[in-house]
Amino acid sequence: MTRFSGSDRYIAPSDLQLAVNAAVRLQRPLLVKGEPGTGKTQLAEEVARSLGLSLISWHIKSTTKAQQGLYEYDAVSRLRDSQLGDERVHDIANYIVKGKLWEAFTADSPVVLLIDEIDKADIEFPNDLLLELDRMEFYVYETRQTVKAVHRPIVIITSNNEKELPDAFLRRCFFHYINFPERETLKQILHVHHGDIEAELVERALDVFFDIRQQNGIRKKPSTSELIDWLKLLMADEISREALIEKQEAQAIPPLAGALLKNEQDVHLLERLAFMHRRQKG
Repeated sequence: MTRFSGSDRYIAPSDLQLAVNAAVRLQRPLLVKGEPGTGKTQLAEEVARSLGLSLISWHIKSTTKAQQGLYEYDAVSRLRDSQLGDERVHDIANYIVKGKLWEAFTADSPVVLLIDEIDKADIEFPNDLLLELDRMEFYVYETRQTVKAVHRPIVIITSNNEKELPDAFLRRCFFHYINFPERETLKQILHVHHGDIEAELVERALDVFFDIRQQNGIRKKPSTSELIDWLKLLMADEISREALIEKQEAQAIPPLAGALLKNEQDVHLLERLAFMHRRQKG
């Protein structure tokens, strides 16, 4: 299988490339952590695209149960069909709803299976998938069949660190933490998304962006995805580097800051800092 080395639309640092390829070689799930907006979900999409594989995505919610990833028995539909005299009711297999792991295990060719934001689910969720991900098989009690992986999928699991994951689960994964990109890497990412963007605008926007991230007391630091959105708005609004400087000096917060700041506490913090700065200058 071809090794992952990033793509034309995803800048993957060398350590991330090594992590992906190591997990594939070890046949272990790749557990990816990092700040929200650092491209964890997109990583799975780009691994699939660059290796020429299909992607099966399982986006986890707080109410998601591990069993749903395997299969669910639709007893309600079977009861309704029995009341209507439907012949389908005699075969229980008609009421087994396949989950994402079942899809991945029985695919005609290898796939990438994304289990996205696993930390949103109940603390027992990862443990409930231990054996299935380890052995690449599970048992369907209603039909008395064992579903085994025809081709072992590449499993990528993301977490935003909302809660700790069980040690037994962690032992079965290859772990990688995506560090927040450095300035030069961010420039490459911006050029991937925005093409021939004005260099001076990028430099000034990055100055403002990192100033916000480094402020003490910021509750929600702006992420890479929010920087990309902000630059898109700056370009659409034709705000030049000079105008950005002028507006920042004249206003408490940067122009179009709603793309960067996501709560009123952070807005008020920057307003207070700007007010103190103007008093000191005065």
